[in-house]
Amino acid sequence: MSLQCGIIGIANTGKTTLFNCMSSTKAETSNFAFTSNKSNIGVIHVPDPRLQELEKLQPTERVVPATVEIVDIPGLTKGANQGEGVGNKFLADIRNTDALIHVLRCFDDENLPHIDGSVDPVRDIENIDFELQVKDLESVEKKIQRLEKTAKSGDKDAKHGIEVLNKVKAKLESFGNIRDLKLDSLEHKQIDDLFLLTVKPMMFVCNVDDASAVSGNKHVERVREHLKDRHVEILLVAAKLESEIADFDNDEDKMAFLADAGLQEPGVNRIIRSAYAMLNLLSFFTIGPDEIRAWTIHKGMTAPQAAGAIHSDLERGFIRAEVIKYNDFITLKSEHACKEKGKLMVEGKNYVVCDGDILHIRFNV
Repeated sequence: MSLQCGIIGIANTGKTTLFNCMSSTKAETSNFAFTSNKSNIGVIHVPDPRLQELEKLQPTERVVPATVEIVDIPGLTKGANQGEGVGNKFLADIRNTDALIHVLRCFDDENLPHIDGSVDPVRDIENIDFELQVKDLESVEKKIQRLEKTAKSGDKDAKHGIEVLNKVKAKLESFGNIRDLKLDSLEHKQIDDLFLLTVKPMMFVCNVDDASAVSGNKHVERVREHLKDRHVEILLVAAKLESEIADFDNDEDKMAFLADAGLQEPGVNRIIRSAYAMLNLLSFFTIGPDEIRAWTIHKGMTAPQAAGAIHSDLERGFIRAEVIKYNDFITLKSEHACKEKGKLMVEGKNYVVCDGDILHIRFNV
């Protein structure tokens, strides 16, 4: 399942440093703005401690975590919607993503100049929002013009489309984001083809100095106050500290370094899990002596659709799914014990797969 989460923000927020901590692909970082003219794409492994617990009970040759693609989009600036700083290209890259991680600079550093002269994450949020809103408004107005021609002939769908688009236009003109606008499924259909930038789910990551990695600082408090009515997730990360942690090969050294910083796990792990949830994804497992693997599907998918995530033949020839809940397997210690206790369920085509389900697909092609 190819889904992309984009990392956005203004220049010099620590986006690329964060990207390097999350992805095996390493991108160049710099103290100067606009040193990159292309987006970096990497694959991130979704941290899931359940895989290690499963391996304790089912020895296996390899463990394969779920993955998500992540895109580090170079820093935006005022006028990006008009092509400033090759802004149009970067906005096009954002359009191709499924969700966004907005990285905010919440640290002071005289050696790393802020493009606008001072550290102000609230201003940065407003600047980025404005650039995305202007681009969306342009797309909406173009579609209204197209539909107006069709509506003149009495087309009811076109008239409904204009009503919805005017509602969306009003939201954008009042400096609002479409993700915050309540639209029903029929209304959403009228804008789905536009791939609007402000409709994408977004979380905010406050990049702080090492000393603020646990509790935050004055900049983070301003962000929380500014976003308190948006119902969005706000996470803290000290990207510079995380980059040092990522360089350790030994897990014990990593944990000791984290403990010294007052952290229980790398901040990027929380970000990755939150991004996975924001994409409306869940993991189910297949286990065996050859491989234990986490598979990615959308929430609400049925057993045949989950089988299709493994291989199209399994979906096409689906007969049934044998399902064990993760907690039952961990408690009872084996598949045999789960069968004995009635915890192995046989499910048909209408079964909706839950996060953590252990599946064995029966099929015939």
